Amino acid sequence: MSKSNDNSKLVIAIDGPSGSGKSSVAKAVATKLGLQYLDTGAMYRAMTWWVLEKGIDPIDGDAVFDVAQVAQIKPSVDPANPIIQVGSIDVSGPIRGDLVTSNVSAVSAVSEVRTLLVQLQREIVQAAPKGIVVEGRDICSVVLPDAHLKLYLTADPAARAARRAAEVGSDPTATQEKLVQRDQADSTRKASPLEVSPDATLVDTTHLDLPEVVEQVLRLVAELENV
Repeated sequence: MSKSNDNSKLVIAIDGPSGSGKSSVAKAVATKLGLQYLDTGAMYRAMTWWVLEKGIDPIDGDAVFDVAQVAQIKPSVDPANPIIQVGSIDVSGPIRGDLVTSNVSAVSAVSEVRTLLVQLQREIVQAAPKGIVVEGRDICSVVLPDAHLKLYLTADPAARAARRAAEVGSDPTATQEKLVQRDQADSTRKASPLEVSPDATLVDTTHLDLPEVVEQVLRLVAELENV
């Protein structure tokens, strides 16, 4: 575990597009290893909820940043109860709605917003007593480039859409169209685009179930401990 600045803590970074299984895998791995868990995507969704709540146009970057500076984003780090609050309001449900989903890419593309949230994410990681599993889209490349284990989870669009549709009760075809649009937006933005970090292990989850992916990750963790 020579990559991290603090070798007493295990830091696992997981990137990948929507529907690749990041959240389920990250929570399961964190639970099995007794680590904390951070969903950075939920933080951007919570910020988007805040922006919309304030009546700000998500494509107005200056206005978005103005309100973002006073937002109090408070994610839980408990893998068994990964709620997220804005101030004292639990927004875990609202941030998964269509309105936030259709605007989160625009808010996430504001570089100043990313700077604010990356700083908060790093502070949360630093405060984790035993270690943490962090998932998102720029964790390996930007947020935690010195993580002990860096993974990129992916799957073909149809598989990802089927998973996401099952989660939210939506139409798989429409869901796939939205996922492809989100992939395009996230991969082409100027600020911290979604990409495979050169030193990340690529895991294709298309034909794997959750236990199989978790087993792969735990095996990689075990290999780290033997280095």
